[in-house]
Amino acid sequence: MQVESRDTLRQFVVLVSAVLAVAGAFVGTGAAGGIPIQSAAGGALAADATAIAPGGPAFAVWTPIYLGLVGYAVWQSLPNQKSDARQRRLGYPVAASLLLNAAWILSVQVGMLWLSVILIVALLAVLVSAFRVTTASRPKNIVETILTDGTVGLYLGWVCVATAANITASLVATGFRGFGWNEDVWAVAVIVVAGAAGVLLAIFGRGRFAPAVALCWGLAWVAVARLSGDLISTPTATASIIAIAAVALFTAIARLRAFRASPRVGNASAA
Repeated sequence: MQVESRDTLRQFVVLVSAVLAVAGAFVGTGAAGGIPIQSAAGGALAADATAIAPGGPAFAVWTPIYLGLVGYAVWQSLPNQKSDARQRRLGYPVAASLLLNAAWILSVQVGMLWLSVILIVALLAVLVSAFRVTTASRPKNIVETILTDGTVGLYLGWVCVATAANITASLVATGFRGFGWNEDVWAVAVIVVAGAAGVLLAIFGRGRFAPAVALCWGLAWVAVARLSGDLISTPTATASIIAIAAVALFTAIARLRAFRASPRVGNASAA
């Protein structure tokens, strides 16, 4: 297959994957006969199902993520992006993330929680790969910064929180009781892991804002849900707030260091 044909195929695959992802999201809202995610699988992913489940409003983050993904799918299909080296590396990981997200929604719809864990872990791995592409090269302009770096960063930051919540929900739903440890202890431990992931993203991403914003948004709604509602946990809420502060601090430090290192790095994408 010629190079130009491969590029056309890549652009087409990304577009189709975006359509399928949007269709999956439509089903996941409860429309088209689907079950809302928080009510699916016996409510295992509801805001009060586990101690680290984010409050319902946290899922509003999907609006900018989906808008960014659809915008990216359209933008990357333009003729001047066909042979772009950055898009050649980024296209298929983004397409894979879209398909995995749609498959995740389907798995939850049919109550297959452990399949959803496998899918979301795979989604996290694919997004880490895409994030590495965005940090290894610079965007050409503000449009690319928003649609590629910004969207991938938001997507990754949120999925870090969602993966922790998904695994915990699946364990609880299958009767796992934490080897006798208190629920708050486990919740704090998971929050620490999520916070550590945010710190690592800040360091290796040289202070990218988008993943930090999405991850902190998710943790903030974990804190809100644990300070109000049916499942109160002050230790979990406190740990979430501390994790948010740590991620924000390390992101700011990493961004400042990148700026000081050289004008070239400092002017790179902050998304």
